[in-house]
Amino acid sequence: MAAVDLLEKRSSFYSDRQHLVVVHDFVGGDRAFAFLGYGDDWREHRRIFHQHYHGQVVENYHPRMAKEARKLTIRLLTTHDFMQSLRVFAGAIILGITFGMEIQDHNNLYVLLAEKAINRLLVAATPGSYMVDSIPLMRYIPSWAPGGQFKHEAADLNEHLTLMFEQPIEFVKKALLQGIAEPCVAATLLGNMDDKEDLEKSKRERVIQNVTGVAYLGGADSTASALGTFILAMVMNPAVQSTAQEQIDRVVGSACLPDFTYRDSLPYVAAIMYEVLRWRPVAPLGIAHRVMVDDEYNGYHIPAGAAVVSNAWAILHDPARFPSPDTFDPTRWLTPDGQLSKTTLDATNMAVFGFGRRICPGNDFAMASIWIAMVHILAIYNIEKPVDDAGKVVEPSGEYTSGFVVHPVPFGAVFKPRSEAGRSLIESLIDD
Repeated sequence: MAAVDLLEKRSSFYSDRQHLVVVHDFVGGDRAFAFLGYGDDWREHRRIFHQHYHGQVVENYHPRMAKEARKLTIRLLTTHDFMQSLRVFAGAIILGITFGMEIQDHNNLYVLLAEKAINRLLVAATPGSYMVDSIPLMRYIPSWAPGGQFKHEAADLNEHLTLMFEQPIEFVKKALLQGIAEPCVAATLLGNMDDKEDLEKSKRERVIQNVTGVAYLGGADSTASALGTFILAMVMNPAVQSTAQEQIDRVVGSACLPDFTYRDSLPYVAAIMYEVLRWRPVAPLGIAHRVMVDDEYNGYHIPAGAAVVSNAWAILHDPARFPSPDTFDPTRWLTPDGQLSKTTLDATNMAVFGFGRRICPGNDFAMASIWIAMVHILAIYNIEKPVDDAGKVVEPSGEYTSGFVVHPVPFGAVFKPRSEAGRSLIESLIDD
């Protein structure tokens, strides 16, 4: 696969980012280190992020994730806007673990601020959004002149991004001074700062602010997107839903809710998660890499500075690797005896989360969040298509939005407790 040959095997040449005039020069979007150029500053950001959001460290966050998944099951019983509930779930996990915040609903001021900033940053980072990225000389056009409108938009976005990155860190610093800070990533990082010179301390705090701020930026929207696809897939594939529920009932039972101790014992649920990520990848094109030197590949000359895009959609819908790629089929991830196929998973993880040195460092965190939400919903609810006033089933369009991160076009879904025992379990959670 060309993406592996170039972005993995030649990652020392293919790990830079394209310079986007609006994002880098007017908005300060490289505070999100996914957009930061390859170098020592990027390595420092990624190293710190990796320490707190990857691998075995994520196991420390399992109790918080399970707690938010239980709260999600309550919201799904008491609200008709399931997508908003999914967004609250994703945001509450990240903000709780990163900043010690308790998020009860979508009206949290920080959530509203962050969502507005994130949506607009992702638009700005999408190639073709601004002509100035193709014609850099346009940067000198006055903001009041024709073609200068981007400067007004960039200034507004810069203000929102600055607040998004600064407010939560100030929240934690204030709590630390008062001695009431909840255990969280930001409190740990700030608490580990020593008494070095002011300049070094200021640089360190900038990195901490960027690393913690990007956790919400990079995780909340993508997690909500994946869970939205999961709901769509269950609505459209009731037989898949029933198979998963049968496995959960057999392994976990109906007297309690599943937690992470059951993760390895529920391979079909994990297969659904991988199929969700493959069937409708959250970021179909990812972020373009920039090659730093002239290169040759299979007879093609790739000049230094060229943008190289890993087309996750094409990779994950290659019929040679995934027969009938538009069919939602979790069994493609399973061996004949019903266990996960490790070989297939390893190759596909790279396509979903990126390649080489630019692979998403929060992939373990993301998959743990997605899995715990999925297994809770499947254990408690039957997810069905809605019926209109005439008694006719309302079919989802199955269409998706366009953009950097894609979402299902709004559709209807009905969440019905699978049994009275399940309803009682939810009600007991409400009482708690």
